[in-house]
Amino acid sequence: MSDYDIRSKIGLRIKELRAERGVSQEEFANLIGMSRSYFGEVETGKRNVAAVNLEKIAKGLGVSLAEFFDSEFFGE
Repeated sequence: MSDYDIRSKIGLRIKELRAERGVSQEEFANLIGMSRSYFGEVETGKRNVAAVNLEKIAKGLGVSLAEFFDSEFFGE
């Protein structure tokens, strides 16, 4: 996993958690009040995500930021 940059790792983690909950990008973006295009770019690692938006995403996924980063995606 170390070959991925931080944006990609964050995106993969978001996608993993969102898929576990069985919601589409569009459904989830609407649920948390974020544009689908912005959310899609964050999830695909094409856009940097602001800390406040990362917190909003984590809350929408039902995890704390600590739980969000407790993943093989962020291990060395």
